[in-house]
Amino acid sequence: MRILVLGSTGYHPNERRHTSCVMFPEFGGIFDAGTAFFRVIEHLETKELDIFLSHAHLDHVVGLTYLLDVMRSSDVKRVVVRGEAEKLAAVEEHLFADLIFPLSPPAELVPLEEEPFSLRGGAEVRHFQLDGHPGGTVGYRIDEGGKSCAYVPDTRVLKEPGYLDAIRGVDLLIHECNFRDGFEEIAAKSGHSCTSQVAALAARAGVGRLLLTHFDAREEGEDPVGIDRARAIFPRTDLAEDGMEIIVS
Repeated sequence: MRILVLGSTGYHPNERRHTSCVMFPEFGGIFDAGTAFFRVIEHLETKELDIFLSHAHLDHVVGLTYLLDVMRSSDVKRVVVRGEAEKLAAVEEHLFADLIFPLSPPAELVPLEEEPFSLRGGAEVRHFQLDGHPGGTVGYRIDEGGKSCAYVPDTRVLKEPGYLDAIRGVDLLIHECNFRDGFEEIAAKSGHSCTSQVAALAARAGVGRLLLTHFDAREEGEDPVGIDRARAIFPRTDLAEDGMEIIVS
């Protein structure tokens, strides 16, 4: 299972990072379509793409407007955008409104179903509800060949996380960490997480490895969240970087 981090910050791009986008090139699967979505062109390996949206906030969907270039510059023949029905409706009504973006990309908008979705290469995708982010978000679990990855974008880490069982035991947990420790109040108000909260969740869930992502856009340095604090709780923690490739084997 090969994973590419195309974008690793939240809210808006900065000089170091673009907003959320994670790609599984062998399966043609893309999770969220932030400002990093323009990088998809460089990594295409399939003629069909399935884009899974966590929610409809602009930093996670604006890249859908870049699909025109992706399809014009490649052999991609079909694109399906999957998400909760109300979020897809918001994208269609607002992002693709004539006065905002007059050329709607040739993509199908398909609501998520309860059953696992099968991607190319035998990968299966399941979605699950996250906690406490305004408007609601979903996370995703990807399983293939006995290996697993969970993608958990904008969420709070509650005392009893509603998605704990969904991520339990995954080989790789990609989890938002918008704030470093000390910003718990604003994290709670905005529906985000802090460093130690996420590390403790990874330990509790018994995951193999934790990759922190979706950092505060004001943090442009090499260590936006205090990696040592996380590693003191869960040693197998790393920071996402735009352009990072991860092999789960």
